[in-house]
Amino acid sequence: MPETTATPAPKPKLGLRDVTLLAVVCIVGSRWIPAAAHAGPGSVTLWLAAAVLFAAPLAVAVGALAVKYPGSTGGLYVWTREDFGPWHGFLCFWVYWIGIAFLLPTAALFYMGAGFYALGPKYTHLADNRFYLLAAALAAIWIALGTNLRGVNIGKWTENIGAGACWLLGTMLVALAVLVGAKRGSATPIHVLPTWNWDTVNFWSNIAYGLSGVEMAAMMAAEIRDPARTIPRAGWLASGFATVFYMVSTVALLVLLRPERISELNGLAEAGESAGLALGAAWISPLIAVLVLASAVGQFGGTGTTVSRLPFAAGVDNLLPRAFGRLHPRWGTPHVSILTFGAVASFLLLIFQLGDSLRAAYQEMVSLMVITGFLPYIYIFASAWKAGKRVSAISGSAITLLAILCSLVPTEAIANVWVFEGKLAAGTLAVVASAWLVYRRARK
Repeated sequence: MPETTATPAPKPKLGLRDVTLLAVVCIVGSRWIPAAAHAGPGSVTLWLAAAVLFAAPLAVAVGALAVKYPGSTGGLYVWTREDFGPWHGFLCFWVYWIGIAFLLPTAALFYMGAGFYALGPKYTHLADNRFYLLAAALAAIWIALGTNLRGVNIGKWTENIGAGACWLLGTMLVALAVLVGAKRGSATPIHVLPTWNWDTVNFWSNIAYGLSGVEMAAMMAAEIRDPARTIPRAGWLASGFATVFYMVSTVALLVLLRPERISELNGLAEAGESAGLALGAAWISPLIAVLVLASAVGQFGGTGTTVSRLPFAAGVDNLLPRAFGRLHPRWGTPHVSILTFGAVASFLLLIFQLGDSLRAAYQEMVSLMVITGFLPYIYIFASAWKAGKRVSAISGSAITLLAILCSLVPTEAIANVWVFEGKLAAGTLAVVASAWLVYRRARK
């Protein structure tokens, strides 16, 4: 069995502000807002429940594990490896890494489509053109990863700008809702009790996943000044902001439009267009497009640079080819890990478009992303249990299992349920089996 070794990393350069903004872009995804608004005002209650039962326990767990294993590059990989052994650490890293590789294509499809749609009538047709949408998505992914390839001193500004765009977008949506609501009233009666149906059940998993991500910042612990103190504080700040952002932004969209008029892919642009017509301000929709695209690049950069530390740490432990465990001689970044992540995300973006409508392909990728993305949280909360955080471990584990089950429920966009379920089962099994094959080969 390969021996574990101390993981090398660049000198600590990130302070509380940088880590908080990094965590914000890793947690917040504006693509969840129109989906929540489309589901109705009951989503506000779901956001609050997910924050109390999942996001807060996750922040507690990550904070405790950051203190227990301070300054370790790789975060959840190191935690699981030390608590449950090398195979479980590798499986946790592998499944999480693949889950985030699914995250980028789904996010890119949303952001580029929303951006094209919001720029105005001249660009609306591009949002429905598969070629232009995929080309823009690929460009955004590689621009974001490219800035982080040069090091955290440059890459952190991509994440900081993305986090700032999130703040501005949330503030703008609230301001528009107040102005339009004062002029013509709310388009939707705000009744916050959810309407329980199969779409709501499926969407619960998306709600919970939308509040995950605080663990990503801990993957760069070796590059954070005083990580045992900084990571827990940044986690609470970012999780609190994400909860408020999602709740008020969902309400703002419902004030501007009725749920049935909010598209899951283009809802932000539709809300901006509606507000622009009501206020006589045609610039609103293009400004929303700019903020959405800026937050997208920040999110791609944040997720890409943090999860690249996972194969880097596994490479140091000789569980992956040694190239993954090396830093770039000039930039001091795990360049092989970053480039590999970008290549896999690009491949998934292209391959999932075969044989499906764009919306159905998007839903399939979201569901598979949620399944693979949630499995590592079982390990995180199990480690939190061993660290003495029993209440957080119980709550977080229960919501994790519930979210995985909910993600198996198909929505109305899925025409063939058996094909949908078959793809999810095959995809999940393929991820786990590939982890075992790679790990077994490394041991030999």
